[in-house]
Amino acid sequence: PSQAFWEFSLRVYAQPGVPEECLGLQERLRLDVNLLLFCAYAGAKLRIALSPQDIAGIIALTEAWHNAIVRELRAVRTTMKRWSEDKTLPISAPAAALRLAVKKAELDAERIEHDLLAAWAAEWTLTREGRAAQAPQEAVAANIGLRLEHYTRSSGETAAAPRQLIAAALSER
Repeated sequence: PSQAFWEFSLRVYAQPGVPEECLGLQERLRLDVNLLLFCAYAGAKLRIALSPQDIAGIIALTEAWHNAIVRELRAVRTTMKRWSEDKTLPISAPAAALRLAVKKAELDAERIEHDLLAAWAAEWTLTREGRAAQAPQEAVAANIGLRLEHYTRSSGETAAAPRQLIAAALSER
């Protein structure tokens, strides 16, 4: 399950417009793109319509890891990138190698978060056998909508549904 979710995420994220849409939401709302991708995966591939309790469960499962590890590695990587672009940090071979190592560590940390989410989905499937499968079009939109609702409620902002992400996820069914 972990590999399937990871590959789904890579394919969906590679679709035109999806990275910009997701990163825009990440910056504006401080949302976890991995959870957004998981909501899309749960609807498109697993045909699961998540409940508010499910959303709370995946947040509880990943929040500490994401905040303490993924976000911190991302902050280091983006700071190094900004410094090298501004010429604040000399672009030496060791500095470039370190930046690549931090980028790889960030990707590895995101992969671990994906593994946590895939394990949650496998457990969810085992404990909820017999629950009716949802139409992917409805499940993807509903799952992403619930996830965005959490972020917009806490930030006070509004956010339109990420249409390119939804379309990309549905193309991967």
